[in-house]
Amino acid sequence: MRGFEERFGCKVLEGYGLSETSPVASFNHPDRERKPGSIGTPIEGVEMKLADEEGGVGEIAIRGHNVMKGYWRNPEATKDVMRDGWFHTGDMARVDEDGYFFIVDRKKDMIIRGGYNVYPREIEEVLYEHPAVREAAVVGVPHDELGEEVGAAVALKEGAEASADELKAFVKEQVAAYKYPRQVWFVDELPKGPTGKILKREIEVPARTS
Repeated sequence: MRGFEERFGCKVLEGYGLSETSPVASFNHPDRERKPGSIGTPIEGVEMKLADEEGGVGEIAIRGHNVMKGYWRNPEATKDVMRDGWFHTGDMARVDEDGYFFIVDRKKDMIIRGGYNVYPREIEEVLYEHPAVREAAVVGVPHDELGEEVGAAVALKEGAEASADELKAFVKEQVAAYKYPRQVWFVDELPKGPTGKILKREIEVPARTS
C-alpha cells in the first residue's frame, strides 16, 4: 500500500463489504485515523459486531439499512445467515480498542489442529515474506490423531529455490508452535477462479508430502 501511494501520489483507504451489504459495510474514513491492514469502522447507519467471539476473534455480523432482505427464492440460505436481524458474513475478525476491524480469515477455511484454531491467512502472509515464494495456500490435511494438520501448497518464483524444510523453519520462527505447516508440497500453479482468486477446495494434497 505504501509503495502504491508513493508511486501514484494518492491515499489508499481500505474498506469492506459484500454483495449482501450493498456492497459496503466499513471503511477507513478520510477524516479519521487510518490503520493499514484494517477494514476500518462501520459506515453511517451500519452496526458491526463479532458473533461467537473466542480468544478475541469472532464472525463479523452486520445490521443496517444496507443489508439485504434475503436471497432470491432461497429461504433456507437466508435463514442460515440472517439471525435476529444480523447478517452473519462468514468472515472472522478481531476488533481493536478503537473499534477498528481486522479480517483474520474465512470461517470455512479455519483449520482445527488438535483443538487449536489455525487461520490459514496468517500462515500464508508469513510464507509470502519468503523471497522464493510466489504463491502459497494453506489448507487443512486430514490427520488421524489431531483431526487436521496444517499443510501448505507453494509455488516458487521462476529461478528461485527453497526446500520444504526451509519453508517450515521460516514460518516456525514467526508463529506459535502449533501453527506452522508440518506438510509442504510444491506446485507449478495454484488453481484459480475467473477473478484470479485461489480456489482452496480444488487444491490436491499429494499422497506423500515433505
